[in-house]
Amino acid sequence: MVSEFSGKTVYITGAAKGQGRAVALALAAEGANIACLDLGRPIPYPAYNRSDPMDLDTLKREIEDLGAHAYIHAGDVRNASDVKSSVDNTVEAFGGIDIVFSNAGIAAYGNSWELSEDAWDSVLDINLKGGWIVSKYVIPHLIAQQSGVIIYNSSIAGLRGLRRLSHYSASKYALVGLAKSQAIELAPYGIRVVTLHPTGVNTAMNDGLAELEGKTTEEIAQASAGNLLPVSLVDTEDVVEAVKYLAGRSGRYITGSGLVLDAGLLTA
Repeated sequence: MVSEFSGKTVYITGAAKGQGRAVALALAAEGANIACLDLGRPIPYPAYNRSDPMDLDTLKREIEDLGAHAYIHAGDVRNASDVKSSVDNTVEAFGGIDIVFSNAGIAAYGNSWELSEDAWDSVLDINLKGGWIVSKYVIPHLIAQQSGVIIYNSSIAGLRGLRRLSHYSASKYALVGLAKSQAIELAPYGIRVVTLHPTGVNTAMNDGLAELEGKTTEEIAQASAGNLLPVSLVDTEDVVEAVKYLAGRSGRYITGSGLVLDAGLLTA
């Protein structure tokens, strides 16, 4: 049976690791063309970020081993020229873009009044401004083809405050406002815009946060999450299934709203 994603083009930011990588590989396995934008190198803040060019090379090879086409661009979501180049090259290579998973993001702990301006700006610039820049250059192509879906990877932190994560929470709340506004703007063109709100996900980000705090990943998950269901961290496979639902036929009438993948956290 042919997947509904076969032949579709998926554009993913923050694709080298974690949730972005999982979505890239899962949709490649279903026959989608995969375009990825990731910095592919460490950044000063947060200190646990250790991406390198090998991550991108490995991802490209794994996508192609699945029989899918891959376009990988090492670039910064904060840099308009990097984003525009990657989007234009994706459209040239594959003829268009059908699904956007705007996933690039960082997090680090710190009391709001103790954060440096650089720390605040880094989180807001990558998590929020980066998402907006991607949409700025993708949307004209989606309008031209009169179709498409943009999925912003927000967080449960985009629906409630979290202690010592004010900059992260502010950025994730703001993505909700961006998505709702764009959903109104783009509905006449047949384009949907949605948000995804996972609780903690089992990725290298949580390992890095634990390292900075001098704790284990499990301790970090239990302290920050408080999920009702007996799981501290959901898996990247759970995020994959949520993305497939939102991007596919089952989610064809969902726009301007969010899918909550919280293991019951927000009910508590």
